[in-house]
Amino acid sequence: MKIKGFGGVFWRTKDVVSLRDWYLKTLGIGMEDWNGAVIKPDEDNITIFSLFKEESDYFPVDQSVMLNFQVEDIEGWMEHFKKIEVPLLKGPEKSEYGTFIWISDPDGRWIEIWEK
Repeated sequence: MKIKGFGGVFWRTKDVVSLRDWYLKTLGIGMEDWNGAVIKPDEDNITIFSLFKEESDYFPVDQSVMLNFQVEDIEGWMEHFKKIEVPLLKGPEKSEYGTFIWISDPDGRWIEIWEK
């Protein structure tokens, strides 16, 4: 037996329609009538499953989970976010793992954008 990959990410929100619209405008994730989207990873995509200590300040302590999207052309994404007035919360930060920036959705949930 083995894990083949993540089957989904699910969370609650007070305003499904507004959040769905924000994800389309901001990240290009178009959701179906069932309020979800199928994202098929590229061949070179990897998924990280990582645990953080409760007091870690890597993302807000009142947020138990953070989304991370692996992207191409992080500079283009930064220009896109600026154009649609979505401020960067942090970054860009470069390391041996790649380049990272952070934004938040309308619910205040931090989202990490990563170019490997």
